Amino acid sequence: MPLWNESVHFCNWTGIVCGLRHRRVVTLNFRSCGLSGSVSPAVGNLTFLRELRLENNSFTGNIPQEVGRLSRLRILRLHNNSLSGEIPSNISRCSNLVDLYLHRNNFIGVIPNDFESLTKLQRISLMFNELTGEIPKFIGNFTSLAMLYGGYNHFQGNIPDTLGQLSNLWFFGFGVNNLSGILPPSFFNISSLTSIQLLSNQIHGNLPSDIAQRFLGLTVLNLPQNKFSGPIPLSLSNATNLEILALHENAFTGSVPGFSRLQRLTRFGVDKNQLGNGKSDNLNFVSSLSNCTNLSRLGFSSNNLGGVLPKSMFNFTLLSELVIGGNLISGDIPSEIGQLVNLERLFLSSNQFTGRIPDSIGNLENLGEMSLRENLLSGSIPSSLGNLTRLSKLYLQHNKLEGTIPSRLSNGRGLEVLDLSRNNLSGYIPKRIFGLSYLTISLKLSNNRFVGSLPTEVGVLQNLVAFDVSNNMMSGVIPFALGSCTSLVELSIAGNTIEGEIPTSFRSLKGLEVIDLSRNNLSGRIPEYLGGFVFLKTLNLSFNRFHGKLPALGAFKNASMVSISGNAKLCGGLQAFQLPKCSGDESSKNQIPLSLLITIPIVSAIFVVVLVVLLCWFCKFKKASTENTEDENFPRVSYQSLHEATDGFSSANLIGSGNFSSVYKAVLYMKNEPQVVAVKVLKLAVHGADRSFIAECEALRSTRHRNLVKVLTCCSSIDFEGNDFKALVYSYMVNGSLEDWLHQNRAVGLNFLQRLNIVIDLAGALDYIHRQCGSLMIHCDIKPSNVLLDSDLVAHLSDFGLARFVHPDSSTSHTSSLGVKGTIGYAAPEYGMGSRLSTYGDVYSFGILILELFTGNRPTDDMFSDGLSLHSFVKMAIPDQVMEITDPVLFRTREEGNMATDTRDSEMHDGIESCLTSVYGIGIACSTEIPGDRIEISNALNQLQFVKKNFS
Repeated sequence: MPLWNESVHFCNWTGIVCGLRHRRVVTLNFRSCGLSGSVSPAVGNLTFLRELRLENNSFTGNIPQEVGRLSRLRILRLHNNSLSGEIPSNISRCSNLVDLYLHRNNFIGVIPNDFESLTKLQRISLMFNELTGEIPKFIGNFTSLAMLYGGYNHFQGNIPDTLGQLSNLWFFGFGVNNLSGILPPSFFNISSLTSIQLLSNQIHGNLPSDIAQRFLGLTVLNLPQNKFSGPIPLSLSNATNLEILALHENAFTGSVPGFSRLQRLTRFGVDKNQLGNGKSDNLNFVSSLSNCTNLSRLGFSSNNLGGVLPKSMFNFTLLSELVIGGNLISGDIPSEIGQLVNLERLFLSSNQFTGRIPDSIGNLENLGEMSLRENLLSGSIPSSLGNLTRLSKLYLQHNKLEGTIPSRLSNGRGLEVLDLSRNNLSGYIPKRIFGLSYLTISLKLSNNRFVGSLPTEVGVLQNLVAFDVSNNMMSGVIPFALGSCTSLVELSIAGNTIEGEIPTSFRSLKGLEVIDLSRNNLSGRIPEYLGGFVFLKTLNLSFNRFHGKLPALGAFKNASMVSISGNAKLCGGLQAFQLPKCSGDESSKNQIPLSLLITIPIVSAIFVVVLVVLLCWFCKFKKASTENTEDENFPRVSYQSLHEATDGFSSANLIGSGNFSSVYKAVLYMKNEPQVVAVKVLKLAVHGADRSFIAECEALRSTRHRNLVKVLTCCSSIDFEGNDFKALVYSYMVNGSLEDWLHQNRAVGLNFLQRLNIVIDLAGALDYIHRQCGSLMIHCDIKPSNVLLDSDLVAHLSDFGLARFVHPDSSTSHTSSLGVKGTIGYAAPEYGMGSRLSTYGDVYSFGILILELFTGNRPTDDMFSDGLSLHSFVKMAIPDQVMEITDPVLFRTREEGNMATDTRDSEMHDGIESCLTSVYGIGIACSTEIPGDRIEISNALNQLQFVKKNFS
């Protein structure tokens, strides 16, 4: 600890308080000091200790048994660490304990029976651990107990009836466990209770009709995701202190009481019950809420509630979420809805709304998600929706909307989902819709009456996953540009009058799982490459005019996957397709013409000459192609195989290019199975590229870690022109690089937890190469473009072209470097002054990456000039301006219809600022200017994992 030295009496050391008479230590307070390691057993020697506070650090291991010696101990706070093992039973000897805070650790086992002696306890917090067993009955003897936290564990069994003896208990929280049975009658005798948190258990039974009289000070009743039944008690309408009422996902029946007196209510949720009977008076309770002017979330979706929306509900000017879908609500959507200017999520889906979509919805400029799907809405789509520039998801499907798509709808540059399917829309699809490059999740326009052809602008949607224009009146041909949409997983243009052949650009759509081109006028041959799409699950080509021989490879070997009925001129294929055998004319097309037979001897002679020349070239370059830099651990692949797999290294397959290499997407047959890979081809004409290849082979041949990019094979050969050729083949990362997500796919974005997981993955990879892979390795080029993301957004560190091994007893590198020690903005400042390579250089780059990842600002941004850097920019902003400097895309985390009315959502929002402050602090500690002041990567990893645990 700082300021601890022998020249100062230990009673004056930081974090230590001594008694005035005996000068013995009575308090150890080391909270939030960045400490790690294990808790020393020597703490048991401090027998006068009254307070032991080690919370908010990174301690690991078990609680030492010696803590049981501290008979005078009153406060034991070890929360927010990484402690593990069972809770020591001899803590029971600390008979004077008042506070026992062990939450947010990794404790296992049960609450020890010996704790029965801790009768002076007033506060117990055990949440966010892995504890099991039942809630002990002896807790009912802790008559001074005021707070009991046990949520987010694995407790099971019934809630003991002895809790009814706790006359001072005001907080009871055992949410997200496996508790069952009913709430014992004695539980409702605890009149002091103000907060009841029991979400996500298996508790059943009815709530007593006089619950509000039993808990006069009740502020939080949080019981979602249980099995409660019966009516919602009418007495709750008198619980005037109630702030949160969350009863969703139970089996409550009957009507919803009025709540006109609950003026403090901020969150109300009764979603997914069996409330209402479809009659017109079912929504009377909504009018009663008009006095709840602080209401921010209102949800009563998925019930049987009928009636029309009262206009009084649109006075909730602070409302941010309105989720009422899945009911029997009828009538028009009132124009007064435009008054809810703070609304961010609006879900009115699956009801019986009629009439037009009011133009006033265009006033809801904060709206991010809106669903009006599955209603009876008619009229045109209001052009005022173009005002909703923050809108990311728009669901209008399954209505009776008509007219054209307003071109202003394309003003929503952040749109990720647009679903207008199953309406009566007509006319041409505006080209500007296809120009929405951020439309990445789905564009569904099926079952309407759109005409015209698909414009070439469709090629802009390179990141689109699902595209459906089926069952319209579209004509023309499939545009070649559709082949640029390489992220497509589902594609349907069925049920139109589109003609022509399948364009050759479809060869690039290798990620497709569903292809439906049925019921059109398509012609020509069915391309064989469709069979090689390794992810394909459904291929429907039926009822077109395809002809010729059906391919027999890949998907075409599975008749249940492929549909080709209604193509009268097809032949061949598996017997299961029941196609006629190909005729002689068809077969003759595959025979060798007589003129070709005459030419064969001549061509053979030329081939022999060419072969001799190639052999000479091979001998000439043999030494270069068999250098000891090749990794004997990697299986070899030929240049020809890579040439074919990448369509001749076509630009259509190019997914990235750097100073020393180009990377191509390819499908390569490995062990007789097709596999999507990334082929990194070295630019050997560039000075230093050959040494980059050597460094990368050396670095990757002996490393194995889940967060390092995996090398599948390599190639060191000559190309068809006799030039040196070197390439490495990696597992393909479908989600590209972190650089793309930060600065290209910003409408999709990464939320806080995804970003936190990425830096934890990256820290784990660096910790491995720095300490665990046998020889100390320094990467030398940590930056977002070198962090690749797989289908689950797990991060993989790549590009070891600048990597160096360092002997433990030396500062010299094992492999040659290129002289360059990183990328401007990310390279450690000491490298610019000629300093030797060290792990601290990687730590610096990692710290800058953290700051960039969470602010969204590059370290080379123009704003960083005149002495201002990304590091100093963040350092000046914390802790007071954390939210202002953070990338706003980071906060978009929720999905349609997920009405968050329980404490988990509250904790996420209440705690995210604190978690961001911690993350920024780690980034700053990693990127300080002086190398020795930077923290070790292992310490950064521990702290990041601790932040994740807090956030969870």
